[in-house]
Amino acid sequence: MARCWLLLALLPGVASAHAPGAEAAPHAWPWNTEPWLLALMAASALFYARGAWRLWAHAGWGRGIAPRTVASFACGWLALLVALVSPLDALGGLLFSVHMVQHELLMVVAAPLLVLGRPLAAWTWAFDASGRRRIARAVSARWLAATWSSLTEPAMAWSLHALALWLWHVPVLFDAAIRHEGWHVLQHGSFLASALLFWWTVLGTDPRATRGAGWTVLSLFTTMVHTALLGALLSLSPTPWYAAYASSTAALGLAALEDQQLGGLIMWVPTGLAYLIAALALLGRLLTRQRA
Repeated sequence: MARCWLLLALLPGVASAHAPGAEAAPHAWPWNTEPWLLALMAASALFYARGAWRLWAHAGWGRGIAPRTVASFACGWLALLVALVSPLDALGGLLFSVHMVQHELLMVVAAPLLVLGRPLAAWTWAFDASGRRRIARAVSARWLAATWSSLTEPAMAWSLHALALWLWHVPVLFDAAIRHEGWHVLQHGSFLASALLFWWTVLGTDPRATRGAGWTVLSLFTTMVHTALLGALLSLSPTPWYAAYASSTAALGLAALEDQQLGGLIMWVPTGLAYLIAALALLGRLLTRQRA
């Protein structure tokens, strides 16, 4: 296992490009410069900044969206940048363990921070008054409101998040995501979208008033359990699951099974700990409010 950690420390100097199954080339630092991805990242940040500025100009500094809320969005946005644009994206095409780091950045770092950043409110304020009225009319459409209500039901959001996680770790689907860029984009998109829905049910509203504290804490604990189970299965498996990594791990001098074990540990321990900390923090906040 020590070999795994040593290799991870040296990997930034051996990655070459984000091509599925790409071989390593020394001293390369490839960034993901897909125009559509960079455009979405830039637009999300610019619209958020414009919306927050206009809201503060209208309501007063720090009102409507608190500075700490803006900081949460900024940190979540930076986590997305690291996961999807930085050389980590290329390294994930070479090692399963690095791919796991990328996924956990999307699901347990970026997603909750983005939810806490209240991007929908900021993006809405990026438009003028007439634009905001049109948006309000559009989102009040019955079919859209019903769809949003269904997707943000705690049981539905929990199920979609769990389904995305387990389905994409089925070997045939995971290998397809490594070998074909379109499947890879779909994998990351489903991880992020389902995680945003999940964390919205946990952090996006006051659970005392709407969802119920019991379900909110339970959803975090059960998510911790099933992600830890998947991580344990990966770590304790006697054989590697994913053929797509066989050549790249061998080229880097690492056994595919060692790489998988490390990836499983990343999902098992730090990811499970993140859900546990969130559950305990939420429970503590609710108990404090009830005593007040």
